[in-house]
Amino acid sequence: MAKKKKTTVKKPKTIRFQGIKSFFNNRQTQTVIGFFLVIFSVFLLVAFVSFLFSWKADQSELSEFANRSSTVKNLLGKIGYTLSNLFIFKGFGISAFIIPILLFFSGILILFQTSLKKIQKFWFWGILGMLWISILFGFFVVKNSLLSGIVGFELNDYLQQFLGRTGIGLLLLFSFLTYLAIRFKLNIHHISSLFKKKENSITDNSLTDIVKETITQENTDIDLNTKIKSEFELSVEDLKPTISNYMGKNTDKIDEGEDLTLDIELKETEAGIKIDVEKVVEEKHESKNLSDRLVKDFGEFDPTLDLGNYKFPTLNLLKEFNESISINQEELEANKNKIVETLNNYKIGIAKIKATVGPTVTLYEIVPDAGVRISKIKNLEDDIALSLAALGIRIIAPIPGRGTIGIEVPNKNATMVSMKSMISSSKFQKSEMELPIAFGKTISNESFVVDLAKMPHLLMAGATGQGKSVGLNVVLTSLLYKKHPAEVKFVLVDPKKVELTLFNKIERHYLAKLPDSEDAIITDTTKVVNTLNSLCIEMDNRYDLLKTAMVRNIKEYNTKFKARKLNPENGHKFLPYIVLVIDEFADLIMTAGKEVETPIARLAQLARAIGIHLIVATQRPSVNVITGIIKANFPARVAFRVTSKIDSRTILDSGGADQLIGKGDMLFTNGNEIVRIQCAFVDTPEIEKITDFIGAQRAYPEAHLLPEYSGEESGTSLDIDINDRDTLFRDAALVIILAQQGSASLLQRKLKLGYNRAGRIIDQLEAAGIVGPFEGSKARQVYVADEMALNQLLENENK
Repeated sequence: MAKKKKTTVKKPKTIRFQGIKSFFNNRQTQTVIGFFLVIFSVFLLVAFVSFLFSWKADQSELSEFANRSSTVKNLLGKIGYTLSNLFIFKGFGISAFIIPILLFFSGILILFQTSLKKIQKFWFWGILGMLWISILFGFFVVKNSLLSGIVGFELNDYLQQFLGRTGIGLLLLFSFLTYLAIRFKLNIHHISSLFKKKENSITDNSLTDIVKETITQENTDIDLNTKIKSEFELSVEDLKPTISNYMGKNTDKIDEGEDLTLDIELKETEAGIKIDVEKVVEEKHESKNLSDRLVKDFGEFDPTLDLGNYKFPTLNLLKEFNESISINQEELEANKNKIVETLNNYKIGIAKIKATVGPTVTLYEIVPDAGVRISKIKNLEDDIALSLAALGIRIIAPIPGRGTIGIEVPNKNATMVSMKSMISSSKFQKSEMELPIAFGKTISNESFVVDLAKMPHLLMAGATGQGKSVGLNVVLTSLLYKKHPAEVKFVLVDPKKVELTLFNKIERHYLAKLPDSEDAIITDTTKVVNTLNSLCIEMDNRYDLLKTAMVRNIKEYNTKFKARKLNPENGHKFLPYIVLVIDEFADLIMTAGKEVETPIARLAQLARAIGIHLIVATQRPSVNVITGIIKANFPARVAFRVTSKIDSRTILDSGGADQLIGKGDMLFTNGNEIVRIQCAFVDTPEIEKITDFIGAQRAYPEAHLLPEYSGEESGTSLDIDINDRDTLFRDAALVIILAQQGSASLLQRKLKLGYNRAGRIIDQLEAAGIVGPFEGSKARQVYVADEMALNQLLENENK
C-alpha cells in the first residue's frame, strides 16, 4: 500500500513540472519575457540617471510612499526613485548601472533564443564586476556616497577590520588579475611574449639605425636593396662577418659594411620567420580552443533538438496491480519445520535458518552444522520438494558471498510484478546507465535493473509460453521510457509476424530499416540476411569514425561530438545505439542457415564498442542453432522455464532453469552468479497505448536508414556460355520440368550423378532461366511449364 501512495504523490508533481517547463520553452512566452526585460532595462536606466541629479531633493521630500501629497523630481516618479534609491544609494552605488545593461542584453539574448548557459555566465561576471567596482569606490571614498553605495562602503569597512587598508588594496588587485586570467585566458607566457616582441622591435630599429649611420659615415651611394640582392648571389663562405664581429672590430671598409648590411637583413628575416612560426603555433592553439569557444557560445551539441518537444510515455499508460506481498507466517513456519525435519532424517543438523519472502519465491537460508558436506544437501533436492509438496524447489549451495545454503520454495499465492512499479522505481528513474533494462524483482523484492550496454549482448531462452515474448517487450518498454528517439534505434526481426507488429507505430521515431524496405519490422528471411549484412557495414563504418576520432568506444565518441570537437564536414555525426532484437532465432537458422550465422557472429564479436547490441530469443540454444563462437559472445543469459536439466545447461551452462515455475519466473546471469527474478508483466494493451502515445507525436521524416546492402545473387552467371554447358543439360532440364521441382538431389537420383556435377547443372539451369534462385531449405521454382516451352527457350538461345 505504501508504494501506491508514493506513486500517486509523484505523479502530479511530474506533470506540474513538465507544464511549467513547457510554458517557459514556448516561443511566445520567451518573446514576451525578452521584450519586458528590454523595456524594464530602459526604465531603470532613465530612473538611475534622473536619480543622480535629484536624489537629495527627493530624499527630503518623500517621507511616505503611499502619501499622495509628497512629490518627487525623478522622471519615473516614486517607483523610479524607490528602485534607484534601493540599487544606488542603499545598494552598489554607481556600479548599479550594470544592472540595466545586464537586463537589456538578457532580453536581447532571450529574443534571439540564446542558450541559458550564456545568459547565466553573462550575469555571473556582471554581478561580480558590480561588487568589485562598489568595493573599489568604497576603498577610495571616506564617507558613504553615491559612488560606492552602502554595500560597497560597509563591505570595505568590514574587510578593513581584518585585512587593513593595504590588505584590501592587494585583494582588489589580486581579484582584478584573477578576472583577467579567467575571463581572457591570459597567462605569464602571453605577457612575456608581448615584452619579447617589444624588445625585438626595439633591437631591430636600433640595428637599422647603426647600419644607416655606418653607410652615412662612409659616404657611400650604394642602394641598400640592390646590394642585398647582389650579395645573395655570393657563396656561403663569403658571408662571414656577423654583428658580433662588427661590434668587436673597428673597420672602415665599405665591403665589410656591406657584408654587415646583408647579415643584419638576414637576422631581421630570421626574426620575421620566428614571428611567423609563433603566429602559426598560436593559430593551431586557437583551433584547439575553437571547440571550447563553440561550447561556450552555443552550448554542447544536443542530438534531441530535432524532436525537442518529444515527451516520454507517462506512467498512467501502464496497468497497476496489487503488489503488496502478504507474508503468511503459518506457511513460513510450516515450510521451515518440514525443511529441518527432512534434513534431520538424513542426519544433517542445522545451526541457523532465515527466510526472505519475494513476490513469487521464498528463500530459506540455512547454516549447516560444522562438518556437513554441501553436496549431501544438494542431492536432497527431490526429497525436500516431496516433503514440501511444492513445484520448483531450487537449492543454491552455497549462496555466493554469504556463506549459506539457499533453498528456494515457491509461494502458494504468487504476486504479479507490474511494469509500472518497475518504471516508477527510484533505481530505474535515477539510473545513469546507457541502456537500462528493468527486468523485474528479485527474491528480496528489490528492483533488478541492468545495463544492456555492459552485457553487451543478451540471449533469452525457454520453453514455449514461459514468457520470452513478454521479456522482449519488457526490454523494449524499459528503453522507450528512458531513451530519446535520437539516442537509440531498434532493428526488430519477427519471424512469427505477430509478436512485434505493434511497434510499427513508432517506425519513424525508434526503428531502423534498409533504404528499400517497406516495413521496418522484418519478417522475410531474405531481408533478415540483408539487414544483418547492412549492420556489419554500419559497424565497419562506425569503427572508421572511431579511428579518425581517436576514441575507443561509442560513449567517448559521442561525448567528444557533443563537445563539438569533431567536425561534421569530415563525416562525423552523433551515433545512436542500435539494438537488434531477434525473436525465434531457431526459425531463422532453419530457413537461412549459414547466411545468418556469419553476420551474427561478426556482430557478436565486434559490435560491442560501437553501440550495436543483440538480443536473441530462442527456445533451445543448442549447437545446431547457436554456434559456440556466437554463444561465447553472449555472457548475459536469461533462462525461463525449460523441461529438462540438459536444456538448462544448454542455456546457462548450469542447472536450475528446469526447477522454475513458469509465468515469468526466470534466471539471469551475466557470466558470474545466477539471480532468480520474477519478470515484470507488460500486456499487449499496454504496449499498444505506449506506441500510440509515441506515434501521435512529431517524428522524423522517415525511419533511421541503415547502409544499403546489395545481396549477392545465389545463382552463378559464370556458365552463360552455351558451349560450356554440361552434356546432360537438356536431360536434366527435362527431369526438372517434368517434376516441377528444382533440386540437385533430384538430378542425383534420376540421372545418377555426383553432388558436384548436379550442383553445376542446377547453376546452369538457373543462368538459363529455367529454375529460380536458391531459397534455403525450399526447392527452387521452375519457370518453364513443359517440354515445348523448353524447346522454344533453347532455340531462342541458339539464334
